[in-house]
Amino acid sequence: MYGSGILAGLGVTLKHFIDSYVDDLKFLGQRYYNPASLNQRQGTRGKGVFTVQFPEEKLPTPERFRFIPFLLYDEKPDGTHDDRCTSCGICAKVCPPQCIWIKRSNDPVTGRPVPQPAAFYIDIDICMNCGYCAEYCPFDAIKMDHDYELASFDRTSAHIFDKQKLDKPVAYYASLRPTDYAAEELVRAEEEAKKAAKKADAASKAAAPVAV
Repeated sequence: MYGSGILAGLGVTLKHFIDSYVDDLKFLGQRYYNPASLNQRQGTRGKGVFTVQFPEEKLPTPERFRFIPFLLYDEKPDGTHDDRCTSCGICAKVCPPQCIWIKRSNDPVTGRPVPQPAAFYIDIDICMNCGYCAEYCPFDAIKMDHDYELASFDRTSAHIFDKQKLDKPVAYYASLRPTDYAAEELVRAEEEAKKAAKKADAASKAAAPVAV
């Protein structure tokens, strides 16, 4: 029959409309951003649609959500910290929109390069949040942040993040992505154990008496 497809489509729309109110009654008294109800409403058990009243209400951010990159540093007991970044430039090379700029440090006496960035800039308006910089970093020095509320009226300097804005402690990354952090630290511990075993083996061979 002519127009049967239109009627079928309207029927689907009407069903979703009714299911939305049925779901609202089912989850009456529960906030949408409650993890238990949210998992059901966004999963296969949810039938209707719902609206989150942002910014008063916010959906929980998934652990592997990625936005603007940031730099990691290791904190020391004496209050100082070591940058993981060695200014190798790999992140800038693999960045598709070319939004990363790095200025390398030089020793003032010898003039030789120092494995530490003197300046590090990311244009967050150009960044496409792909995560290539974090994926290709050989030193686990750059990770992706969860902070997505970065809008401002300043379209120039406010959206050029320098090293001061990008620097974050390892504890911050651990709070954002505990699963990945635990896996990375396990691999790091295994590599350190291999290096220590290799050094100990080399030391024992060097200390062994030479047969004449």
